[in-house]
Amino acid sequence: MASGIRAEIKIDNPANCVVTAASAATDGRVLSVSRSTSADTPERVSVEFLLEAETYPETFDIDVELSPVFSYGSSRVYRFTRELGDGCPCECIERHGSPVVDVSTLGSSLFLTFHAEDMEGLQAIIGDLKQQCSNLDVQRLLQSQQEHTEQQLVFVDRSELTARQLEVLETAHQMGYFDHPKRANAGEVAEELGIASTTFTEHLAAAQTKLLDSILEYDER
Repeated sequence: MASGIRAEIKIDNPANCVVTAASAATDGRVLSVSRSTSADTPERVSVEFLLEAETYPETFDIDVELSPVFSYGSSRVYRFTRELGDGCPCECIERHGSPVVDVSTLGSSLFLTFHAEDMEGLQAIIGDLKQQCSNLDVQRLLQSQQEHTEQQLVFVDRSELTARQLEVLETAHQMGYFDHPKRANAGEVAEELGIASTTFTEHLAAAQTKLLDSILEYDER
């Protein structure tokens, strides 16, 4: 029985992310991020992050003011405050009740680790993120089991399939085309779909190629 999914994602050039903007401006990396709110100003959040870069500008061309807190070797800690509800990726995730447990950056890329209750919840989060962040990549999924083991999952984006390819896959599956032994052959599935057998095999091959590309590319990471 599943008890949660740990997701690790990468977003290139995320909108409304001050931390990534600072990382990109210095071609550096952010190693840690902390956020806090105050009872006096509950509508605002204070953010501190540790930025590591070779050089730092005197001022950042960012919509909020970054205040240097202290320096440590080649790293600097900056602080800023902003209004809650600005649509940053972390808030988008946490609106679903899923905590973000790790935040880091490398240049203009943001890396987030968060926990989702189940695959349905994960898909809802990814769907919301993709509405504002087109360059999103699911890097790793781990499903926790009750016996304290982890199972690696593969996230397949159904939107990569055309409506016709998805219909062909679903019909073939329902009719038992993929069973062993088969409960339906290509001609029978094609007849159910109202298409020629050659058209069925073309759609099926294209859909299977897209799915295999997603799975094999994931395994190589």
